Amino acid sequence: MPAKQTGRLIGLVALGVILVAGGGLWAARAALAMRAMSRILAHNLGADPLADLPDGLHVGLCGTGSPLPDPGRSGPCTAVIAGKRIFIVDTGEGAAKSLSLMGMMPARAERVFLTHFHSDHIDGLGAVLLQHWGGGAAKAPLPVHGPQGVDQVVAGFNAAYRLDRSYRIAHHGPKVMPPEGFGGLAAPFQISAQGPDVVLIDDPDLKVTTFPVRHNPVEPAVGYKFVYKGRSAVISGDTAPSPRLEAEAKGVDVLVHEALSPNLVAMQERAAHAAGRSNIEAVFHDIPGYHTSPEAAAAIAQRAGVGYLVFSHIVPALPMRALYGPFLGRSRQIFHGRLRIGEDGDMLSLPAGSTEIKLSNRMQG
Repeated sequence: MPAKQTGRLIGLVALGVILVAGGGLWAARAALAMRAMSRILAHNLGADPLADLPDGLHVGLCGTGSPLPDPGRSGPCTAVIAGKRIFIVDTGEGAAKSLSLMGMMPARAERVFLTHFHSDHIDGLGAVLLQHWGGGAAKAPLPVHGPQGVDQVVAGFNAAYRLDRSYRIAHHGPKVMPPEGFGGLAAPFQISAQGPDVVLIDDPDLKVTTFPVRHNPVEPAVGYKFVYKGRSAVISGDTAPSPRLEAEAKGVDVLVHEALSPNLVAMQERAAHAAGRSNIEAVFHDIPGYHTSPEAAAAIAQRAGVGYLVFSHIVPALPMRALYGPFLGRSRQIFHGRLRIGEDGDMLSLPAGSTEIKLSNRMQG
């Protein structure tokens, strides 16, 4: 047989072997996937997802979005881990799922802190309370701290989920779903625009305080400060530029600050006007007045001597990374420290006894 024909025959035989083998693998794909899933479940359910974190303060972004639609960002949510204690600041839509994807199961949360009661900061609270109860067989409701009015919010969610409570207890039984662990327990504090800070936790290694910010006509609106073994973080909540916040942020390691780009929102306003959407046009016209631009937040962080500035509650949505530059404007020239537009899943780790700030993303790997 000529060499050319022999080579062609060998090639056809080899192709046949590959096709047969490939067909076998294709047929076995379900079994392979089941075995892989079994290993993943065994690892995820058996391991402590926070075991890799050093002792220190850790700030996780479980939601960096706003009320505006954004497929890449859940509603406002920031998790703070002090040692092994987990706290949640705001519970926007998707908070419970994001927390779980980051390995910070709501069942392990010790308390929720709400900055104010705009819907986008509380509309994921029901799911967080449910996961806290059912995911850990909680024997007590999850404390929900907030300024005056938080009792109405918590009572509303408890009422809305009361029928669900009865179904789950009837289905799973009281050992799995202890009746006494259902829902949230409101923990209100009184605060005013000119009043003093309120200390919420004052333990040997951890101090949590809250302070008023400027979000008129929303009042009260607050931010939170966490200090653990010498490491510190401030979370702004929604606010216009606030001298009070700037004072609280003096020298902190991390400032998580809301940010709205006036130029990009103005584009939305013009588009709404051109489309005859007068109601949406009015919303876009109004919202810059009670938020902070990235450049103004950068100036606050620079004056306060912040170590790392992270933007959250991103307005508007940024569907292309090419928009990050226009969103920031001159922020990087104004603030000389480390700066980042926060992404869902971001984790800033601040080990105790050091000045290190390590960035990772617990959703992207």
